[in-house]
Amino acid sequence: MLSPFMVSFLLAIGLSIITVVADWIIKIASLEKGFLGWKMLTLGCLVYALTGVGWFFVMRNMKLSVSGVLYGVTCILLLALLSIFYFREKITTLELLGLGLAVASIVLLARFE
Repeated sequence: MLSPFMVSFLLAIGLSIITVVADWIIKIASLEKGFLGWKMLTLGCLVYALTGVGWFFVMRNMKLSVSGVLYGVTCILLLALLSIFYFREKITTLELLGLGLAVASIVLLARFE
């Protein structure tokens, strides 16, 4: 049986993935000329809003500092992968170092939780 913290930890990662999907939708919308991407923008905003309910439950069992860092790092890693493999953007060595340090911060936080 998973502890309430582990359930919240896994839920937080899932919510971060959903947030990255919303970011992807809004990025697609932003590539349209003018304001033609308004439908995709609206969809992305709705997806963002739905994650709020999940974060309510995550924050019941996890400190805000830990959930915030977990959310940030998960989103950063997933967005970096999305930008590299889907949008074909380049990533620098310094940015890779930053991603490694972000992962290290999660390991440290999880160790002392």
